[in-house]
Amino acid sequence: MPKLKTKSGSKKRFKKTSSGYIKKKHAFKNHLLTKKSKKRKRNLSQFSLLKRSDQKSIKKQLLLL
Repeated sequence: MPKLKTKSGSKKRFKKTSSGYIKKKHAFKNHLLTKKSKKRKRNLSQFSLLKRSDQKSIKKQLLLL
């Protein structure tokens, strides 16, 4: 049986925390930043945890199950 490969798009976008959660970056922080407020851009630059409904599929893509 060959080794399974992780989805390369997922491994670039998601990281596993030490407690087992999946963290991700926010969207809407790439361009058209002049119309967005400083507070909005600052909050978008922080990492957030993935929702529980999405965690199972992402863990499967990262081969963490």
